[in-house]
Amino acid sequence: MMSDWSHFYRLLDDVALNHVFRVASSLDSMVIGEPEIVGQFKNAWSQAQGAGTTGRFLDAVMQKALTVSKRVRNETAIGNSAVSIPYSSVELSKRVLGDLYDKSVVLMGAGKMSELAAHYLMKNGASKICVINRTLQKAQEFGEKIGGIAVALDERGPYLDHADIIVSSTSCPHYVIERADAERIQAARGNKPIVMIDIAVPRDIDPGVRTVPGVHLFDMDDLEKIVKHNEGERQVAAVAAEKILTEEASGFRRKLLAERVVPTIVALRNRLDELCRQELDSLRQELGPFTEDQDQAMSALTAHITQRIAGSLARELKELPERSEQDSLTLAVQRLFHLEQPKQAAAGTTH
Repeated sequence: MMSDWSHFYRLLDDVALNHVFRVASSLDSMVIGEPEIVGQFKNAWSQAQGAGTTGRFLDAVMQKALTVSKRVRNETAIGNSAVSIPYSSVELSKRVLGDLYDKSVVLMGAGKMSELAAHYLMKNGASKICVINRTLQKAQEFGEKIGGIAVALDERGPYLDHADIIVSSTSCPHYVIERADAERIQAARGNKPIVMIDIAVPRDIDPGVRTVPGVHLFDMDDLEKIVKHNEGERQVAAVAAEKILTEEASGFRRKLLAERVVPTIVALRNRLDELCRQELDSLRQELGPFTEDQDQAMSALTAHITQRIAGSLARELKELPERSEQDSLTLAVQRLFHLEQPKQAAAGTTH
């Protein structure tokens, strides 16, 4: 089976670490600040763990990446604005209605744009979702998928009367909501504010509904303006986010470098303890027997010397700024003390 390797790439060390952090923080997305990336990132990590292709170090990197992502979203404005047409429906609805908690939503049309809009609105508190479609079966399938109810297109009247937000994205060649419909809806609602979002091409909602009191109509032009305006804000936020990533990557890199030498430090300490025991045994045979106090004093002295030597070498190994230097000194320690070179942990191991 042939494979096109032009679609694959390989990143190593610092470049790989920075890449993982950028992906989790949505700086590597086609749309900077894309809100779904964290969920996708977690899902990919979960699948990798299930397949046994992560280990202690990779899991640590992934967990740190999520922490960095959270910091980026808390300390910058990168996630504060709409990044797509469906998501901008949330921003515009909030401008009119404020908190969307428990608001009623009617989706006219069961396509991808409606699904995304429903997802974002529900994520922001809307809980009553009604799907209206010309084909009832399709509306039912969509309603089950998002946890809403399904209604046939010709039975839409009563449901529109109780909607706080109407999102229309049908393929009808004519208006599905005309000015007279909006007047009837508002009469039933007592002219309370209602948001109508028309993301269909051609338009689903008569532009004349804007003159009906309480109706706030937004079409594709309005939504695109929101996304374009927010793009500049996200670019500014991305600069601040990159500084956070650089700082976090630098600190985490030092931690990873320190972790890499732990097996060698443990082996060194064991080797020094072994040498001290051998020398003490030889000393006891040659000059002993010693009193209990003398024996304890010699054991304490050798333990102190072992700790000083191992501690000094551990600091040197952990504090080296470059991996190449660390590798060279680690190899030297292994050779000088005749340590068995620790094996690299294979992907998927956790020890």
